[in-house]
Amino acid sequence: MMKQEIKCPHCKKIDIVRRGYFQTSKGKQQVYFCKSCKKKFKIRNSFYRMRNHEKKITLCLDLFYRGMSLRKIQEHLQAFYPHNASHMSVLRWVRKYSVVIGNYTDKLKLQIGEEIQVDEMEFKTKGKKTWFIDSIDPKTKFMVSSEFTKTREQVELKKVMQKAKIKTGNQIKIITTDGYLAYEKIVKGIGGYNNKLGKHNIRHNIVNASRGEGFNHPIERLHNNIRERTKIFRGFGSFESAKVIMKGYEVFHNFIRKHQAIKKYPYELAIPNLKLNSPNRWLDLIKLADKTI
Repeated sequence: MMKQEIKCPHCKKIDIVRRGYFQTSKGKQQVYFCKSCKKKFKIRNSFYRMRNHEKKITLCLDLFYRGMSLRKIQEHLQAFYPHNASHMSVLRWVRKYSVVIGNYTDKLKLQIGEEIQVDEMEFKTKGKKTWFIDSIDPKTKFMVSSEFTKTREQVELKKVMQKAKIKTGNQIKIITTDGYLAYEKIVKGIGGYNNKLGKHNIRHNIVNASRGEGFNHPIERLHNNIRERTKIFRGFGSFESAKVIMKGYEVFHNFIRKHQAIKKYPYELAIPNLKLNSPNRWLDLIKLADKTI
């Protein structure tokens, strides 16, 4: 008898037994039989009906976010895999699994410090200005929230800070930004006002580099890393593609790339209960995402 969490996709019952294997291009896959509705099935996870092996797909995600171009990844596959994939297939994998993992990681609750830094970066998408707005915890180096947007008006800035508030509860006491005037009203509204103390629950800390007040170093360093990675794009092909690619970069920064300053992956400090047990953390995250569907 199989584990309780395996359910029949037809009748949703759990009276399941193993019933042989099915040979695919990815190797043998377990076939299950439901005693309730008398139907066979295979586990339908995020790799269901994918022609390429999950390790090959996650390898391509890792190479892409570590700085290799799509065509260079294709050349790499030609050297190591008999059944090659086109560079457009790699791009489709990047888009698909960035969304799969991002939908899961966006729901995780964080343990961070009392401050987040918020800033925005300008990009070109089909020749038009677009913006990547993000927030980072200087303590854990975790990118708390981000959005790729067509403008940087109050609506977009507020969305990023609201997402950060949802994921962290009442932990945030300070929001640090540059001197962009749109931030002030949003920060005051995010935390609300404490009538007993006679002040807002979240303090707005403004650091204006043009006035010689210094820089917000953690988020500036993050943006330098992003620019280094995205410079080979030479402008994004489409807004929707850019949106999911940058969500994948958020995942890469938080879960895949070890931060040099803290000598850890940011998630290890911000989500201490999350255990990724293999070196292929892309695959671990996809499997965790599948369990929540």
